[in-house]
Amino acid sequence: MTITHHATDETLMRIAAGTLAAGPAIAVEAHLASCPACRSRVREHEALGGALLEEIEPTTLSATALSDVLAMLDDEDAGHSLVLPPLVPVEIEGIPLPKALCGCAIGRWRWIGPGMRMSRVGVPHDPDANLILLKVSPGRALPDHGHVGTEFTYVVSGSFSDRFGTFRPGDLAEMNEDAEHQPIVDKNGECICLAAMEGKMRFKSFIGRMLQPIFGI
Repeated sequence: MTITHHATDETLMRIAAGTLAAGPAIAVEAHLASCPACRSRVREHEALGGALLEEIEPTTLSATALSDVLAMLDDEDAGHSLVLPPLVPVEIEGIPLPKALCGCAIGRWRWIGPGMRMSRVGVPHDPDANLILLKVSPGRALPDHGHVGTEFTYVVSGSFSDRFGTFRPGDLAEMNEDAEHQPIVDKNGECICLAAMEGKMRFKSFIGRMLQPIFGI
């Protein structure tokens, strides 16, 4: 798999610091599983963060700090046993999905426009996460749009093109508020993408604005 479109350094720093929201983080983690170069950059950012922490002047804790934290943990776990669910392969209607979606609730495909289907992804630790799967037919164009916030799109299968290039499996399309584009699925097969939004999409056409309540993004 040849990766040609990567996460920005700012995004990789946010992944390393744990400050990227749940939906975008899942899309980026799917890319990281396919991209050794970005994984290496995350390790560099983590090492830099660790070095900075070592230079921070330590804060003196109270004499009861440890016992207070342990007591809080005991209260939360009282009467409950920790059972981790098995990591089973994730798929939708027989289509394999990234391991980053393990534990998420994958909805059924539903029609959102000619040649377009969408599946809402439920993120257990963040019910408000705006994360979807898109399946688009060959040659079909999505509505021309911009963004309020950043859009993260990971290509699961197939490919699409826009004015920024061609995006293939493993690639991550990261579009900020300055980016406007109209993805067009290549004619050699349908395209499935995992998309997460930090804000909303800005549709330029009347049809796009009509579809926005259906997208929910």
